[in-house]
Amino acid sequence: MYKVLVIEDDVMMSDMLSMYLAEEGYSVMQAYRGADGLRLTAESHPDLVLLDLMLPDIDGMEVCARIRKQFNVPIMILSMKSEVSERVQALKAGADDYMCKPFSMHEMTARVEALLRRSHRSPNESAAPVASQPVEEDVKEAIQLDPERRLLLVRGRLVETTFSEYELMKLFLAYPGKVFSREELINAIRGFDSFVTDRAIDVHIVNLRRKIEHNPKEPQLIRTVWGFGYKYITQQTSASQG
Repeated sequence: MYKVLVIEDDVMMSDMLSMYLAEEGYSVMQAYRGADGLRLTAESHPDLVLLDLMLPDIDGMEVCARIRKQFNVPIMILSMKSEVSERVQALKAGADDYMCKPFSMHEMTARVEALLRRSHRSPNESAAPVASQPVEEDVKEAIQLDPERRLLLVRGRLVETTFSEYELMKLFLAYPGKVFSREELINAIRGFDSFVTDRAIDVHIVNLRRKIEHNPKEPQLIRTVWGFGYKYITQQTSASQG
């Protein structure tokens, strides 16, 4: 049974979310303050977090960033704020999805299912095997996937990602050198009508570059194809194109 943590200060809303999720077979924990949510995340290790942005003690964006820094758990933001800037800020803080209030409880549970399905996908579905030894710089690939923990192995170092970042990296590794349009990348990480836009893709790419590039300001691995999208370049790809 999957565990879902609801961090929401509105007791009525929290109870309603918990009721619907329980009816779908989830084990639900509730926190009404950001500090309590952080504590329960550390103690109970939920499979997914539903997080309201308007909390009485800690700003929801800060709670999101703290959870993402410590735990590789899907985070869905629930907020009255519908501005694109808020959604982009949430993605930068590490959120995997964003729903604007009011919303359909049916859609909410469907999105929860989609996030959990992506995060607990079988290792056999991943594009690359787990590296048993640290990867040296002169090995053919400096970036590999750890599918069991859904982490990246970057030059021998394990790096945490959001689930959207992981899915993008898996696609890039499966097709090195292929130019992907933003629309193709959107389709690759879209869950069940999840909020994904061109701007969201750009944010995910910026975050990935920070994690895998030697110098994110001059990326050598994830290249921008101006006016179209992105492609992933490896040493092998560069050699074959030269």
